[in-house]
Amino acid sequence: MNPDYTVDLLRGLLTQAVTVAAPFLLTALVVGLSVSLFQTITSIQEQTLTFVPKALAVVALLFMVLPWLIRTLMDFTVAMISQIPNMVR
Repeated sequence: MNPDYTVDLLRGLLTQAVTVAAPFLLTALVVGLSVSLFQTITSIQEQTLTFVPKALAVVALLFMVLPWLIRTLMDFTVAMISQIPNMVR
């Protein structure tokens, strides 16, 4: 296994990790900003109000994108397993 192959493997791994995590992080960001804006406008300073909507939004998104998430991770796993013979050489 040469350094170029290792760098390509690591680049693919990091790209896959960002691709899988981005929808959840962006959803939490948008919901958090919306709730913070709502709290600022209404002067409500309840600490739990920020956590519950973010958690519900991320769980709802998980159920919506679960088929895509499983398919993406399975494709990546199959690609990595299929490259094992190339690493031995």
